[in-house]
Amino acid sequence: MHMPFTLPKLEYSYNSLEPVIDAKTMEIHHTKHHQVYIDKLNEALSKHPELEKQSVEQLLADINKIPEDIRTAVRNHGGGHLNHSLFWQILTPDAKAKEVKGKMIDEITKTFGSINKFKEQFNTAALGRFGSGWAWLVFNKGKLEITSTANQDSPLMEGKVPLLGVDVWEHAYYLKWQSNRKGYMENIWSVINWKKVNELFEQARKK
Repeated sequence: MHMPFTLPKLEYSYNSLEPVIDAKTMEIHHTKHHQVYIDKLNEALSKHPELEKQSVEQLLADINKIPEDIRTAVRNHGGGHLNHSLFWQILTPDAKAKEVKGKMIDEITKTFGSINKFKEQFNTAALGRFGSGWAWLVFNKGKLEITSTANQDSPLMEGKVPLLGVDVWEHAYYLKWQSNRKGYMENIWSVINWKKVNELFEQARKK
């Protein structure tokens, strides 16, 4: 049984990503925003107990099979829960985990030309996302792609496996960066957990 979904614990303290992401933003983002997605997802699923055995990944991958009366709630709040659960894992204060190495980096270089070109394209996707949403590096049919989604939509809904996602909702950066999404995106690379991204890449390749 997966029900009820619960808030994942962070493997680092709220202030450990400063100065890129301030402690107050981390705390509000984790304990308030993410918790609301979980509460509302659990509430929606309680109307259809037969779905409570499924993981959030399964629910989103089969979004069109979800009963219509809760489909939007599962899409928004299930997406919010899954996207944030990944986001917390791909951020880190740990210098060793931040080392840009592994098979993933070779693949990035092969696909995008260089790690810097990849970051530029990724930032362009993040800055080009109008309103709220996410920028992603995904694994799609054996290839890496940069994409972005609106609101809390997950790449899983398009059959793509998310490897690295950056939240560009204002609540992710507003206290420190205000309307400067560009500053936030340029700086977030210094707290990315490449070790985790590499693990996700290896898992996706094996499937």
